Amino acid sequence: MSATAAVEMPEISETGLTVKEVSQRIESGQSNAVKTSTSRSVKDIVRANVFTLFNGIIFVAMVMVLVTGSWRDAVFGFVIIINTGIGIFTELKAKRTLDKLSILVASDFLVRRDGEDVEVPHNEIVLGDLLWIRSGEQVPADGQIIQTWGLELDESMLTGESRTVRHKVGEQVYSGATAVSGMALVKVNAVGSHSYAATLTAQAKVYKKTVSDLNKGINTILKFMTFLVVPLCILLILSQIHTVGGWDAALSTGEWRQAVVSAVAGVVGMIPEGLVLLTSLNFAVAAMRLARHNTLVQELESVETLARVDALNLDKTGTITDGGIAFNQLIMLGSRWRELPAQPTEGGSFETLTEQAATQALYDCCNEEQPNGTGQAVLAGLKAQGYEPGQVESRVPFSSARKWSAVVKPILPPAGGDSRSESEGGRTEITPSHLAMTALASGGETWYMGAPEVIISALDGDYSDVLQQVNDYANDGNRVLLVARSTTSLADTDNPQIDPQAEPVALVLCSEKIREDAEQTLAWSREQGVRCRVISGDNPVTVGAIARKVRLTGEHEPRFMDARELPEDVNELARVLENVDVLGRVLPNQKKAIVQALHTQNHVVAMTGDGVNDALAIKEADLGIAMGNAAPATKAVAQVVLVDSKFSHLPDVVARGRQVMANMERVASLFLVKTVYSALISLGVVLTQIPYPYLPRHITYIGALTIGMPAFILALAPNTRRYIPGFLKRVVTFALPGGIATALSVLLTAWFLPGIMGWDVTKNVDLSALRATSAIILFLMGVFVLARVAQPLNSWRGILVAAFAAAGVIGAFIPFNANFFALILPTGTTLVATLIALGGSALIFVICLWLAPLVGKVSGKLLRQHGFNI
Repeated sequence: MSATAAVEMPEISETGLTVKEVSQRIESGQSNAVKTSTSRSVKDIVRANVFTLFNGIIFVAMVMVLVTGSWRDAVFGFVIIINTGIGIFTELKAKRTLDKLSILVASDFLVRRDGEDVEVPHNEIVLGDLLWIRSGEQVPADGQIIQTWGLELDESMLTGESRTVRHKVGEQVYSGATAVSGMALVKVNAVGSHSYAATLTAQAKVYKKTVSDLNKGINTILKFMTFLVVPLCILLILSQIHTVGGWDAALSTGEWRQAVVSAVAGVVGMIPEGLVLLTSLNFAVAAMRLARHNTLVQELESVETLARVDALNLDKTGTITDGGIAFNQLIMLGSRWRELPAQPTEGGSFETLTEQAATQALYDCCNEEQPNGTGQAVLAGLKAQGYEPGQVESRVPFSSARKWSAVVKPILPPAGGDSRSESEGGRTEITPSHLAMTALASGGETWYMGAPEVIISALDGDYSDVLQQVNDYANDGNRVLLVARSTTSLADTDNPQIDPQAEPVALVLCSEKIREDAEQTLAWSREQGVRCRVISGDNPVTVGAIARKVRLTGEHEPRFMDARELPEDVNELARVLENVDVLGRVLPNQKKAIVQALHTQNHVVAMTGDGVNDALAIKEADLGIAMGNAAPATKAVAQVVLVDSKFSHLPDVVARGRQVMANMERVASLFLVKTVYSALISLGVVLTQIPYPYLPRHITYIGALTIGMPAFILALAPNTRRYIPGFLKRVVTFALPGGIATALSVLLTAWFLPGIMGWDVTKNVDLSALRATSAIILFLMGVFVLARVAQPLNSWRGILVAAFAAAGVIGAFIPFNANFFALILPTGTTLVATLIALGGSALIFVICLWLAPLVGKVSGKLLRQHGFNI
């Protein structure tokens, strides 16, 4: 606690808490300190990324190979380190962001204790403290106003309502709001984790992993392979032991080592380890590309989520509008204010004089010590027109309770002109000169500015035509204020009342600044089949008018609704939302409920926002998008942050997500082909008790050239195909023909080639020759599959396939490479046999591709006949 504050505060009788009372409250945990933690510790993150099914299988396989001493066959294990490192780094980054999450700004605050005003840190505010809330400060704890000196709060970060609120004695203020003008003394009644802001923070901090369709598909493949890997691995070891003469012979001769290596070749081939790594790398590269466009991706998996989004909820303020207010124009009212005399007076024409006076009065009404957002916008607009402060005798500041402000101004009669004129009916028409003299006699004139319906309701006379004009302008998205004039001076500024004889003079039109990129981005979203809804805390009519301006629903009129009329039942809410485009007066918990309701209809939901009131909905959505100027809490829970707050970056994010989804579908097919043929070959080996036809290092070499490296290049290629559900089904359908063809080619070679060539596969030399031939067939089939995936081949894709095919062949002629990967080039009769086997393999590949559609149609028909919907 610091020494007595140097700032002079108003004299008050309250003394506040004593030092002893403060100490007791701190000891009992009634301070404003909030424990900051996330649901996942560093230990949990490391454990979750290290101890995965994928890592476990690969690690055990690597250890088994290392135990045999054949370290060259264990190079596949490096993928564990790379993939685990990427996962841990990404989640630790997310953890750091969540740990820093705080809605409240950490600073010192002024409290009243022992009859003195002292400054204390945010955490040392206790329950029951008398807290000073001053202009520019963020409310650090919930409390009730004891005394106020015109306190006005910006609660937009909490409620979504963009207008400031003037509070009075007895009203509740909540932590997270910001004082924009005035001052108040507040008695704290909720601190720490019990305060409003802390409650929102705690809910926002709950860890939620982004759901990735790609990762779900890959994990499904891994889970399925688990049921095959463990039993197949055991059976493979047993079968390989059998091929070397049984356990006794294997242990006595050391052949058990070769049996283990052979078994691992089958296991490693079944696990698409490169696919897991490539998915992570592809997400990371996409995130880096988006970063160049001022788009920060905080969770890598979210790159692909927006490609699947079909429902986009937009917060108005900060997304469609930039949060600022602009003064548009002042419109004079009534025939008397527009009528021009035949000859202008010396002081200027009637219209010029009156409009200038009204505009100057408007400037003076807004020129308070702490004008609100609308007042600041009016002042900025009028200053640009050359207006400066005028003479003001007294002032009634704007109050949200009153909804109006007033100034009393001295006035002098204009030069020249009679004070009265005769109308056609002999009736005396009041002129500006007459008004001026009347006001001067009474000590001045009073100008009012505020909510039209409030001022008009206090006036005598029928001004329904003025209210109609107000409604027409409001329906066009304007914020409308009324300027009225009275010829008498305010008698009581402590309890001010509007003079019933005052007359409406002009309407003031202001509007929220619409982002230049909003209409274009919304049009793009409509073309892409994304249903956009605007969800705001503001008046639904105003929000609906803005939605109309940005053509939210294209040529159709947007349908708007007051959120206070929404049903609480989630299913009923989902039905209502189908017929609503704009929702106003939405509370934070309603925004979250809206996302939940859309989820019940199987929509993939994205939510944009910038305020604390958006944080819970952004957390609940499949993809949360925060603006760069958003509250810290909102940015922390969002998966994507538009750093420069430009809504127009959304198409970039969608395009990048589509690229990831479409390309990863291509490359997933490559990896799954390897899984299919490895499983089938392993099964064939177990059933026929033959030596495994190739080594782990063979599959490492071939996989790198026909799957791994080409897949990485293909994954980064441009691709704007819209997301189509059914990722896993399409991948499996594509992979089966290629996988079956490859397995048949290798197994037929392993079964029949030794007999044709007279090889004895129990001898290492002949077994090496068989494995070399099988590796060549495996490579050829890999090139065929790559060519199929890379189609069309009449561009750089064809060059890509040819380049990697050539690289594989050239590598076999490099001594070091050939020795490391056990590559043997066939010669003589072996070469002839190999060429025949390659021709047969190509024929098998063509037949499998031809049969696949026919088998698919027949099986689909049979399944439908038995009641299965596919």
